[in-house]
Amino acid sequence: MHHVVLDRWSRGSSPLHRRDARAKIVAALVFLIVLATAHRSFIPLAFAYFAILIAAGFVAGLPVFAVLKRAAVVLPFTAVFAAISVAAGEPMRAAVLVVKSYLSALAVLILVSTTPLPELLRGLECMGVPRYLLMVIQFLHRYLFVISEEAQHMCVAAQTKSGSMRRSLFHGSRFNAAAGALSVLFARSYGHAEGVYQAMLARGFQGHFRTFANPVFRKADAVFVLAALAVLAGVRLVLEVWS
Repeated sequence: MHHVVLDRWSRGSSPLHRRDARAKIVAALVFLIVLATAHRSFIPLAFAYFAILIAAGFVAGLPVFAVLKRAAVVLPFTAVFAAISVAAGEPMRAAVLVVKSYLSALAVLILVSTTPLPELLRGLECMGVPRYLLMVIQFLHRYLFVISEEAQHMCVAAQTKSGSMRRSLFHGSRFNAAAGALSVLFARSYGHAEGVYQAMLARGFQGHFRTFANPVFRKADAVFVLAALAVLAGVRLVLEVWS
């Protein structure tokens, strides 16, 4: 399954990968809160936080350029609100909105890329997040892959029959067939997902995903959290005082 890129990245062995999921979640939450509440000296603060995230990516051994590219997925959604701010005569506010959204997405992407999903959900559960919500996220994550796999199979089949997926979708006389193919995709995905769920029940699934080992919060994890707090808060405090 070549589309599971983040899952492959999260299986690394860097110092950041080895940290407990709860420590990384706390560090990411602190980053998001400090970034969201920053107003004074935002431009130098944004550059400083961007450098911190790039350094974290290098320490984790991630392909930094690929991570930066994937974080840009939020920009089309943010651009709508930024355009509204520009139309209202607030271009600076629009720029701040775009930068904050991109840095937030980059921080979350680094968190997900250095923490396997089961460990991340287990850490959230230990921190008090409702188990039902975490189970929905887990099922959504798994079934999106089911839909993606079915779509790839149907795409290959369409290409072998027509020679081009674009011709199949955008040729006027075949648009109805493409719409029908979409219905077939979801029907087949639903059936496949139902089979997966029944197989899970047959293997003793009781509404709770278990990890191979219980998470242990070590001294190194506490040092990591304290260091993240000191760096993030210290950089903001120094820049605000300097300004």
